[in-house]
Amino acid sequence: MTQRGYGGPLRYVQGPGVIADLGAYVAPIATSALVVIDAFFWDSLVPSIEKGLAGKGVSSRFVRFGGEATDAEVERCVAEGRASGAGIVIGVGGGKALDTAKIAAFHLDARIATVPTIASTDSPTSSLGVIYTADGVYDHVVRCGRNPDIVLVDSELIIRAPVRFLVSGMGDALSTWYEARSNLESRSNNYIGDGYAATVAGARIARACHDVLMRDGRSALAAARSGRLTPAVENIIEANTLLSGLGFENCGVSAAHGVHDALTALEPTHHFFHGEKVAFGVICLLVLEGRPPEELEEALDFCIDLGLPTTLADLGLKDATEADLASVGELAMKPTNVIHSVPVTLTARSIADSIWTASRLAEERKAGRRC
Repeated sequence: MTQRGYGGPLRYVQGPGVIADLGAYVAPIATSALVVIDAFFWDSLVPSIEKGLAGKGVSSRFVRFGGEATDAEVERCVAEGRASGAGIVIGVGGGKALDTAKIAAFHLDARIATVPTIASTDSPTSSLGVIYTADGVYDHVVRCGRNPDIVLVDSELIIRAPVRFLVSGMGDALSTWYEARSNLESRSNNYIGDGYAATVAGARIARACHDVLMRDGRSALAAARSGRLTPAVENIIEANTLLSGLGFENCGVSAAHGVHDALTALEPTHHFFHGEKVAFGVICLLVLEGRPPEELEEALDFCIDLGLPTTLADLGLKDATEADLASVGELAMKPTNVIHSVPVTLTARSIADSIWTASRLAEERKAGRRC
């Protein structure tokens, strides 16, 4: 019988104001914390987090995140953690700050807590961390051995962030079911431990993520644009963070992220968020796998309505040459790229051609909607 595996965070808590409860969740598992926090929140959150932890008997040392999740940044945080004897590393901020905190905790053999301040990726719940070069180019993934012990999502913080972050998170979450299906059909292993077959629970969660996006995504955007916290917004925060995180880790990713990773080699894409590039990768995935037109149209309309990139021009690649696309195809074919879990035969040319075709189909869809 095929072995199957499932993993996830120990605790997930979401709602307005829950950051005030951080100390109550940390105190039972650690008495000393290293807090890796995005520079933007240094002045506004450090005093309250420090006070909240101290009130529960937890000492803390704070590190201002350097802005890029590099090996050097991880090493700096590890050194701070060793110096303070941290029993837990708490990441506060965006996905790269959280990844840095998770990887630092892995090297310190410390517990992990994540406090996302934006809902733009599914990094907060996963056991994986991504390392980039100093220039922001994807380098490699680090498997941290276990998921965070605590994921605390303060929706009041999330709704204060520019709405582009929430939309980017929906772009990332949009890939969850499509990529889960790739892995289920190709019988690829998931990311639990050394890899197992997906459980029924993992597959259902991935599908639920898609269903929530289609039902609540547009309503959530309308509310979030005015800073309103509605049930739809809370549902989308959960979809972007928990459902997407559990879905991708328990089922796997494929060409949407594989195209994203290869596209990071083209400098113009560095100005776009992870989820924005993944959204374009979703369109490429559907073309690459030859999915039915109605699926492609549903994904395109969703992205267009939300303002997510669907064409090369949308990603600053209007002038991309055949050589550029060929190089992206070659990079995507690297043995370490996640694209290989698609249930179709791949070549560098088929990837490059799918990227071009996805962009052209999106242009035609946009033109048709305008008419």
